[in-house]
Amino acid sequence: MAPAADTAESPATARIVLLTLAAGQFLMALDSSVMNVSIATVAEDVGTTVTGIQGAITAYTLVMAMFMIPGGKVGALIGRKRAFMIGCCVYGCGSLTTSLAPNLPVLLLGWALLEGLGAALILPAIVALVAGNFTTERRPAAYGLVAAAAAVAIAVGPLVGGLATTYFSWRWVFAGEVVVVLGILMSARPIADAPVGERARIDLVGCVLSALGLGISVYGVLRSDEWGWFQPKPGAPSWLGISLVVWLVLAGLLLIWLFLRWEARLVKQRKEPLIDPALLQNKQLTGGLTMFFFQYLVQMGVFFVVPLYLSIALGLSALKTGARLLPLSLTLLAAAILIPRFFPDVSPRRVVRLGILALLAGAVVLMAALDAGAGAEIVTIPLLLIGLGMGALASQLGSVTVSAVPETQSAEVGGVQNAVTNLGASLGTALAGSILIAALTTSFVTSIEQNPAVPADVKSQTSVELQSGAPFLSDAQLKTALDASGTSTEVSQAALDANREARLDGLRAALAVLALTALLAMFFTPRIPTTQPRSATP
Repeated sequence: MAPAADTAESPATARIVLLTLAAGQFLMALDSSVMNVSIATVAEDVGTTVTGIQGAITAYTLVMAMFMIPGGKVGALIGRKRAFMIGCCVYGCGSLTTSLAPNLPVLLLGWALLEGLGAALILPAIVALVAGNFTTERRPAAYGLVAAAAAVAIAVGPLVGGLATTYFSWRWVFAGEVVVVLGILMSARPIADAPVGERARIDLVGCVLSALGLGISVYGVLRSDEWGWFQPKPGAPSWLGISLVVWLVLAGLLLIWLFLRWEARLVKQRKEPLIDPALLQNKQLTGGLTMFFFQYLVQMGVFFVVPLYLSIALGLSALKTGARLLPLSLTLLAAAILIPRFFPDVSPRRVVRLGILALLAGAVVLMAALDAGAGAEIVTIPLLLIGLGMGALASQLGSVTVSAVPETQSAEVGGVQNAVTNLGASLGTALAGSILIAALTTSFVTSIEQNPAVPADVKSQTSVELQSGAPFLSDAQLKTALDASGTSTEVSQAALDANREARLDGLRAALAVLALTALLAMFFTPRIPTTQPRSATP
């Protein structure tokens, strides 16, 4: 590695480097949330359906997950800085293509394929470049700010998307990304790079196995809401009476196992593997990766649940919904930056445990505060706690994982780390969504069946029609549908009352599962070191 002092000697230069890398991380995460509030508008503009746009968002996640590990290896072969620059160029081309897309195929080309491939080069390179440009003592703060940039992007994404769509056009978001990419490329000059090692080949078989394994697993998780986790929903594909989700996840895990066996064989033959399987025997590394998985699972679950409550249950606009998420960004940034600065020698394990407790407390407080008469203000304290927890984890985990291995392997670790976070994020969104819909459906059907004002034939019809799950609807949306169907006043009121209570039951159930997941993460914290990590020797 190039000496970290080359870049860190000048505070001004170090700030430029850090802001450049954080901007790259911010940009990659922004696409995951910026268009969620504008799906219908985008669909109408490019002549497709809401499902088509949701498919584009899903495809972006899939492409990233599939190529993240090979992307880390490419950085080791051609240089981390070069991979970062090339990735930015590919991503910028994808953003430009998306901003000009006249139809869905062009949108998929730009948003899902080009931006996804660009992100697969950029994200592992960022992990390695932070390690190469900052001393061991300064890395927790650097990784904290970079990780915070991603979380802030997810938090402010709905606000940015809502502003652009309301006052300009959703296309301006992607045009703005092109401008940001140009700024990143111009400010990347001070970034120090490592010399390219003597590695003549890339493991193509390993690339295929890892890409297919991760891609199939993530795809299965992403389709769980529509197909069902175990028991197939009506009309959903199945095999042997079990949802196709189970078989896809199992097939993906089998391919990942074959990938690890193949890599072990290459190591035994003294050939260059895509990833050395010995890395996964490193207690500190696997501890950090496990915490990353749980952090992103809970984080993305929260970012799924809270906007649903604000925008649908309370009927807030996209702008007001985004504004209500901002308290999370404040404590997240404060914790990510200030903990390493004022407590440089604090135990990483203690900080991680306190961070998990903050996530747990935030989920529990929000779950307890949800009530029929509650307003938007109830999310403020929980989001402050959740942001504090996320910032605490961000301040430690990046340094924990990278310092667990020699710096020459930091790019590979970056690929694995981002693959794990993608898997956690996908599972968090899918898990929160499926639990929410299942609890909502059960509560709604139970309320209707127990209401004497509802005729028996309506009760029977409701049970049949909601076998695949009840939609998460606002009162206004449900009232419009009921009026259009000519439902009587008594039945309509019963349905509105049931829907109002069922929404809260679904939200509480999703938050309860996220709280339990945070609690489960606590059992894996013994793998986090108790002292601030030092560089592993090459």
